[in-house]
Amino acid sequence: MSTHEVLGREVAMPVQIRAATAFTSMVSVSAGAAQRLIDHTGLQVLRWRPGRAVCVLVFVDYIDGDLGPYNEFGVCFLVREHGRRGGGVLSDLRSLVRGQGCAYIHRLPVDGDFTLAAGRGIWGFPKTLAEFDVDHESPVKRGSLRADDALIASLEVSKGVSVPDSPSATTLTAYSHLDGVTRVTPWSMRAAQTRTRPGGASLTLGTHPFADELRTLDIGRTLMSSSVGAFTMTFGDAETV
Repeated sequence: MSTHEVLGREVAMPVQIRAATAFTSMVSVSAGAAQRLIDHTGLQVLRWRPGRAVCVLVFVDYIDGDLGPYNEFGVCFLVREHGRRGGGVLSDLRSLVRGQGCAYIHRLPVDGDFTLAAGRGIWGFPKTLAEFDVDHESPVKRGSLRADDALIASLEVSKGVSVPDSPSATTLTAYSHLDGVTRVTPWSMRAAQTRTRPGGASLTLGTHPFADELRTLDIGRTLMSSSVGAFTMTFGDAETV
């Protein structure tokens, strides 16, 4: 079992998240614009129809875990597994329908110094500091974040239809890129109290440069929105791609 020193503390692998909650919006974006943002990683976006890719926006409240409590906002693109190049839209769509897409984490603002240092130092996650105002408790979930005295984004997710809890954990593959290095980290997650629906989300972009970058994606309709009332997660060391 490996360990890492972060700000004078030891972090042992695998890291455990014992309690967290989240809400998310899966939106249609320009495949060309998304690919230009991630070209430097060597990864390729999955297309759900010609010219359009999938971007996932997610607010997470980590309540109890090895990195302490903190809030997080993720901007992720669904991508092909590294090393798998090319392929048509139908092949991409089959991967998405079967849940075989991987997630490239493009932006990851947080509100804690320790998780910032751990995320960047251990996994190469592109964590930055931001200010959060989030409501995970109400039927309609709401979150906003700011940095440098400017609004980045606000997201509102309506109540969806309850989904039965799965008896087994889900394995996810997450990619990150920092300081010229692309890494991959496998996650194992068990979710409960999940609600989902087509559409159901509203996004407002602010004046921060991060918001301007999101505008370049030509964000279209919300494909699906979800909330997860409780989940646990385990993830280990990252590997360089």
